[in-house]
Amino acid sequence: MLAMLLAIPLIGAVIVMASPKRQAKWIALAWSGIALAAAMWAAINFEWFGPASAQMQFTGSWTWIDSFGIGFSVGVDSVAMLLILLTALLSSICILSSITAINERERLYYGSLLVLQAAMMGVFASRDLILFYTCFEFTLAPMYVLIRQWGSSNRKFAATKFFLYTFTGSVIALVGLVYIAYKAFLIHGFWSFDLNMMQSAVRLLTAREQGWLLLAMMAGFAVKVPLFPVHTWLPLAHTEAPTAGSVILAGVLLKLGTYAIYRFVIPFAPAALIEYAGVIATISIVGIVYAGLICWAQRDVKKLIAYSSVSHLGFCVLGLVALNAAGLTGSVVYMINHGLSTGALFLLIGMMYERYHTRSLDEVGGLGSKMPVWSMFMVFFMLASVGLPGLNGFVSEFLCLLGAFQSGATFGVGGTLGPLGPWYAVAAATGMIIAAIYLLYMVGKIVFGPLHEPRGHHEHAVLPTDLNMREIATLAPLAILCIVLGVYPTPLLATLEHPVDRALRPVAALLDPGSQHFADGETIDDAYLLADTAADESPTGVSLALREETP
Repeated sequence: MLAMLLAIPLIGAVIVMASPKRQAKWIALAWSGIALAAAMWAAINFEWFGPASAQMQFTGSWTWIDSFGIGFSVGVDSVAMLLILLTALLSSICILSSITAINERERLYYGSLLVLQAAMMGVFASRDLILFYTCFEFTLAPMYVLIRQWGSSNRKFAATKFFLYTFTGSVIALVGLVYIAYKAFLIHGFWSFDLNMMQSAVRLLTAREQGWLLLAMMAGFAVKVPLFPVHTWLPLAHTEAPTAGSVILAGVLLKLGTYAIYRFVIPFAPAALIEYAGVIATISIVGIVYAGLICWAQRDVKKLIAYSSVSHLGFCVLGLVALNAAGLTGSVVYMINHGLSTGALFLLIGMMYERYHTRSLDEVGGLGSKMPVWSMFMVFFMLASVGLPGLNGFVSEFLCLLGAFQSGATFGVGGTLGPLGPWYAVAAATGMIIAAIYLLYMVGKIVFGPLHEPRGHHEHAVLPTDLNMREIATLAPLAILCIVLGVYPTPLLATLEHPVDRALRPVAALLDPGSQHFADGETIDDAYLLADTAADESPTGVSLALREETP
């Protein structure tokens, strides 16, 4: 089923590139719809609740170069399945939203979107390093094409900066991950890039080795998030990218970094992460506040929302390094919710740009009287992004802050404390206040007050003054999900209970040997042997101690 999910967009891309120019967008829309239907069918057949949600489902593997243990392995737990659904939904919406916006080189444009969709799904579905890194890096190529070919006036520089930043960071992360594979080779006597086999080598790493491994992985994944101070490529890329590129970039591509931290950093460097979690949390909080303050000075609406993504993803990373159930759950939920609300904001700005060909707060304002439907959606998604209780953004931000607050006492009175504490939560909460100020100001300027349009403005020849049914159809599913996940998030949180518990076991093994994260009869060292099938659940008898560095 996962192979089918990856193949459908690729087949669609080939057909689009070979199709007549005028039919490219409709063919791309059809194939993205098929991929969305296939993802929903997979979701229907997925076991969302109970211990099965933490096991890899729809597994499959194919050998490529047997002598070096290189092959392709796929499988998804509930976290990966949720992100695949988000990818399929936003990809279809992006194609639907581009029908009137893209009028040149349409086959290349829609083909690039479909290839990008397949690569992003491959990241979430991969269960071995080779497939993960192949898809992780391959997302750069179609996004580079989208920015460089259909971006704004400074698109070439933005595309190059985006590519160099993310590619360089990914190569550094690869070095660290290959080192883990080498350590696993020393243990087992054969090469394997399977994530479970690689994780068994973590127990033999010294504290210093884990520290260097953490630095290598964060060098790559922090750029992708992005965290301060390696965030400077993102506002430029967002500003210059076409609307669909910005939606995919904010909605899914940034989550590749946070997902990689969840999937690789926590299990592969638990001791180092405990030691340096405070440093990473501090960097995240600096990014939250710094990006929020920069938003105050922005006159370009798209750049303002781009900087807000830097701030929001800081909350996501803060939840990850809290290293407790509330923080990790909030972080995963944040990946979903940020994709919905911020993706919708970029869609709305793109719809305004199609009509006025400007994104400046100084040139357009008071659109509530002329575009009431657009304005209604704008206010709604702004409130979701701020974190208004009852909408999706509140749930994820609250859980991330709660995780940081509780982290200092997660493992019991008198026991070993977690890496963070209340002051981290208090400092991060100031970012919510800053976000409310700049987002409310933006909406107040652009929606309310007297109507203000650019000089020489002429009505769009194709689009009506307000949103048409196609544009409403692109926004309505996102709005419905924002309400559902805000009012009743219980099912979503229940699907994450067991995967989060499983992800925390290596950390709990170090912080509290008597942690409730262990099942009956499971030892500390078994926490490093997290297999995905019942046959792999038992220990392998490999040396079990995490050795400290000695002189």
